[in-house]
Amino acid sequence: MKKITAILAALFIGSVFCFADPAEGYWISYDEKTNEATAGWYIYQKDGKLFGTMTAVHGEPQDQVAYGAKKATPKDFPKQGPLCEMVMVGTDWIYNLENLSEGVWGKGSIVDPGDGSKYTCKIAFHAADNKKYSVDTLEMRGSIGPIGRSQYWKKATEEEARAIR
Repeated sequence: MKKITAILAALFIGSVFCFADPAEGYWISYDEKTNEATAGWYIYQKDGKLFGTMTAVHGEPQDQVAYGAKKATPKDFPKQGPLCEMVMVGTDWIYNLENLSEGVWGKGSIVDPGDGSKYTCKIAFHAADNKKYSVDTLEMRGSIGPIGRSQYWKKATEEEARAIR
């Protein structure tokens, strides 16, 4: 009986570490008005928190700094230094999200590299269902208090997320 319990416990623990949360991976963000790709993103866990870094940006040099970010760097931002000197690609603009349930993360932040504004961030994964979601979709919601808006990102391969130009 003890052997069976130990085996089941090992399988359970192994499954937790082997299977990533569905929100993790590569995604492409889209402009809500034009439906054109705006950036590639990599969403990942570090120390039990969720982070997101831009892998490529559309219409800008890939080493472009966030020159429009005139606001001060938030105290809890994961990187030191002025926002206006940070490279857009490779910086964690999404950070410190806590797991609320499988595929749902919140209580973290997102910073708009275009102007430096900080928002409360919530991410929710929606599996393709051939009804409302034709492909795996990540709902990215930024808000200040009760006011916010959502963007819907589409699942991508690493190559697709890095190829946005």
